Amino acid sequence: MRDSLIQAYLPLVIWVGLGAGLGRFLPAALPQRLGRGLYWVGIPLEIFALARQTHFARDTGLAPLYTVIALGLGLALALAGLAVVRSLPFADPAYPMVRDAPKAESMSPDQLANLPLQANTSTMTWADKPRQGSFVLAAMLGNTGFIGLAIVPTLVSGPYLGWAVFYSVTQNVVGTYGLGVYLASWFGRGTHAQSRWQQLRDVVTVPSLWAFGLGSASQTWAWPPLVEDALHQSVWLVIPVALVLMGLRLSQLQGWSSLKLALVPATLKVLVLPTTVGAVALGAGLPRDAVLVLVLMSGMPSAFAGLILAEEYDLDRELVAASIALSTGGLLLTIPLWLLVLG
Repeated sequence: MRDSLIQAYLPLVIWVGLGAGLGRFLPAALPQRLGRGLYWVGIPLEIFALARQTHFARDTGLAPLYTVIALGLGLALALAGLAVVRSLPFADPAYPMVRDAPKAESMSPDQLANLPLQANTSTMTWADKPRQGSFVLAAMLGNTGFIGLAIVPTLVSGPYLGWAVFYSVTQNVVGTYGLGVYLASWFGRGTHAQSRWQQLRDVVTVPSLWAFGLGSASQTWAWPPLVEDALHQSVWLVIPVALVLMGLRLSQLQGWSSLKLALVPATLKVLVLPTTVGAVALGAGLPRDAVLVLVLMSGMPSAFAGLILAEEYDLDRELVAASIALSTGGLLLTIPLWLLVLG
């Protein structure tokens, strides 16, 4: 287990640390551009390579089903946790927000990128729907693309590696760009509610979905060894870039006094949800390798996509950002637990 942990942690610490260090000197707009590049090119390329080179198990088709189950469990736990937090008499009523921030509509994209996370958010309480929406998204959606597909292949081998790919694609389509958009629109206070046609368009144009389909279909195609090797090596190029992006985003976080308010959604995301998913999967009689993949993927940190949705639908950005930071740190503590129990 020690070797597995070193393999998983070393790139995470090195590349995230590098991104956090460089974040002070690089343009503040770079993470957004880097994220779009990964969204449209990097992650689809990684999924294409994994889908093409992974020999799926006979019952791999169960992976999307259990991903949907995990999303449902995540939503139920998030709503239950939100109800508990709102009932606490000592719950902090509001974050210390920047009150005299310039209007977003009068600023350029680069100026918006340099704006502190809390500058566009007015003081909120737990009675405000935007804060509630951020809580739910942070506790439900996981970073299965950037972080999950960077870590799980170092801990799992064999046919059940395909479950990780299926999990990531299914969560992106059903979770982030389906249920996540709906919830953000429901809790949001902006005017960005999308029509059903727009939501359907967003789903069918997810590049990772097309990459997975093409990668699976191309397994029967014979390619030159040089191309196959380049495709395989591209995965190990995308992973460091994604982890550097994570460090860049974390370096932009401000308002650390609000971290205590993100403790509950972060705990739900990296500890309670994977424990529940693992119990369900073991109860269903799944092989331990499959259960390990489901537990690892469901226990990934809160998704960066939650921050994107928070910005788009005017949710509580600070709560999402703090949850990302806390759940990422929590991941370092929970991976040894899952390997000890299921490895």
